[in-house]
Amino acid sequence: MTKSTLFFVLVLLCLGAHRLGHRRSLQVASGRIRNLHSLPGYYGFFVALWCGVPALILLVCWLMFEGPVIDYLVIWSLPDEFRNQPPEQLGLIINDIRNVAGGKETSATNPAIHVAASEYLRLRSLSDALLAAVALSVAVVGGVVAGQRIQPELRARNKVEGALMLFLIACSLVAIFTTVGIVLSVLFESIRFFRLVPITEFLFGTDWSPQMAIRADQVGSSGAFGAVPLFTGTLLISAIAMAVAVPIGLLSAIYLAEYATPRVRAIGKPLLEILAGVPTVVYGFFAALTVAPFVRDVAQSLGLEASSESALAAGLVMGVMIIPFVSSLSDDFINAVPQSLRDGAYALGATQSETIRNVVVPAALPGIIGGILLAVSRAIGETMIVVMAAGLAANLTGNPLQAVTTVTTQIVTLLVGDQEFDSPKTLAAFALGLVLFLATLSLNIIAMHIVRKYREQYE
Repeated sequence: MTKSTLFFVLVLLCLGAHRLGHRRSLQVASGRIRNLHSLPGYYGFFVALWCGVPALILLVCWLMFEGPVIDYLVIWSLPDEFRNQPPEQLGLIINDIRNVAGGKETSATNPAIHVAASEYLRLRSLSDALLAAVALSVAVVGGVVAGQRIQPELRARNKVEGALMLFLIACSLVAIFTTVGIVLSVLFESIRFFRLVPITEFLFGTDWSPQMAIRADQVGSSGAFGAVPLFTGTLLISAIAMAVAVPIGLLSAIYLAEYATPRVRAIGKPLLEILAGVPTVVYGFFAALTVAPFVRDVAQSLGLEASSESALAAGLVMGVMIIPFVSSLSDDFINAVPQSLRDGAYALGATQSETIRNVVVPAALPGIIGGILLAVSRAIGETMIVVMAAGLAANLTGNPLQAVTTVTTQIVTLLVGDQEFDSPKTLAAFALGLVLFLATLSLNIIAMHIVRKYREQYE
């Protein structure tokens, strides 16, 4: 029995256990629900949990240890000349054994590899059979024990809700631990990078050329890791994008929320939000094939020198892309402003535009700032548009008509292909990610302070 089939069988057993628990609760209550502490459905869920949770825990633990145990047994069955190989070589041998067992083409011709592949298949089959027998036995025993515990005074609802609470806590912890793991992994790799490259050179250096010689006999650059050109390029493109997205998004939100008729709003809001569903690669093509040549031609017609790939082209298209983020969130928060605030302004003789400017927008300011922050994060993290429209050149310039690059673009560039994670070139990607994380965190803290300040005035 395969593991997917076993999981399907366990699901069916849980459904059956729920039904049996439901019937059992009615039997012990002599058919009168008022004699039970909880509704019959809770007793069914109680039995289903006892049937499925232990078997599921067993299944997860089995899957965690099955691979290493089988690999160890297969290696132990190999001749001495294979077992005495270093760990790296043993990993390659195990990979060849798995390829032979899976029927894939491999260069392994040693008969011992084929014998080990047969042993590998035998152990996998034995493991699947044992897992099915043990898991089904645990599920059945758990269901029977839970069914025997059903009594009218059993607080089944409390136990079921307690199990659900534990599940929700576990899901929350998974999200928290994942975030902590990401931060720690980036931090540790960044520390390794800063042991090789001084942090002052990284933060304040103006030359970015991470190419390095991999071998001692290879001709290559010693590497320059001054990240200032990347920071300025990121800020330049993000500023251009914000200059496009914030006014258009905010004004469109005000129009749709305060001025537009219901018919116009029903048509305009979905059309505006369609922009959020366009893939970024499509925006990249549009920026590279249409906007960038147009910007270059316009600049040349004005006597200005412009590159075929420019920060202005990338920023303009990126601004169009993030308009829906600003507009949609701002519109939602403007509509959430109590109507009583508007009525009070009208009662004092304010016009509609004065009410919007002096009452509605300040009251919705926390939400508007949240939408702008989301747009800023989206602009900072964008990669595809920058690659296709702004280029990869790490130029330290404030001229929007020149080619620049961003932090995220360089992270992708540094990690593409086969890389050595002991090289400063590869570790630089983690340092860039750490700086980007800290910058975003600082931005969020400042925004929370501003939101709290304005929220105190309107609550």
